[in-house]
Amino acid sequence: MDFTNDERFDGLYLNVAQTARGIEPLLDTLFSFLRRKTDFFNGPNGQDTDAAIEKVNQVLMKHVELHKAEQAKKKKQKEMEEERKKKKVSAKKEVQKDTHAPKNTEDDVIEMGDDGFDVSSPSISKSSPTDQDMESSKDVENDAVCDQDKDGKNGKEKEEESLAPVGNGGTVEGKYVWTQTLSELNVCIPLPQNTKGRDLNVIMKKDHLKAGLKMSPEPIVDAPLTHSIICDDSFWTVEDGNRLVINLQKLNQMEWWDSVCKGDPKIDITKVQPENSRLEDLDGETRQTVEKMMFDQRQKALGLPTSDDQKKMEALERFKRSHPELDFSNAKIS
Repeated sequence: MDFTNDERFDGLYLNVAQTARGIEPLLDTLFSFLRRKTDFFNGPNGQDTDAAIEKVNQVLMKHVELHKAEQAKKKKQKEMEEERKKKKVSAKKEVQKDTHAPKNTEDDVIEMGDDGFDVSSPSISKSSPTDQDMESSKDVENDAVCDQDKDGKNGKEKEEESLAPVGNGGTVEGKYVWTQTLSELNVCIPLPQNTKGRDLNVIMKKDHLKAGLKMSPEPIVDAPLTHSIICDDSFWTVEDGNRLVINLQKLNQMEWWDSVCKGDPKIDITKVQPENSRLEDLDGETRQTVEKMMFDQRQKALGLPTSDDQKKMEALERFKRSHPELDFSNAKIS
């Protein structure tokens, strides 16, 4: 199994990072565990510390190469996007240039005779457009622009509606960005540069969340949660000195949240799609439970019967077929 991108222990490491408060203390806890609880520093065949140092360097370099590859990929994507924008701007300028370029007509050519007089054929004067023609032309152009804008907006809205929420979460403008899995929810709040943990006031309750800067009179977030959380397993940390990351462990780990706090914009949970890798990592029984939960939530959102309701209806139909002599016209099934 590939552990280079394994996210299963992120919550655990974030908790350790919050307690250690620094890269070196975090690494100290890791190597302290290896030193005290394992024979890592003795080596597999009593090779002493040389084998341990070699292994650490080997793993470190592997992740350095992965980091470089990721950065190179991001840089290439950024360059391609900038090149695409440049081409788009260039094409737009060419169109504008062609539209406003002066037209060369025969009226501009003057033939001169031997005696110096103009002997060119008299040009037929072109009638100038009337005010009515100009108004009609403007109306047509305006209608075309309006139709184009309307179609563009409708197309964009339809495209956005068909897409799944990014990270199965959403954005609360001016406050935070949030993502979720079935078991937990992460809230990322931007902070002023070089903010420390001691500068923050974060209170997580079962049904309420409050977070903000101590020096600010108004908290960034102060509202009841959409659903309940497990306070003892939830935690927060400051990353890169400029953002607060709050990890909330869901009390019901078999449901999706449509928003973090009550009153915030809601996402369409019928379009939430968990990562395939996450489902594949689950055992058969748990995966069936997750898939059933997803199906039931979509059915409820659409006003359709859930899997349990369908089973009840099927059982009733079988019973009806077995007992045709009974009248079920007034029967109520709950």
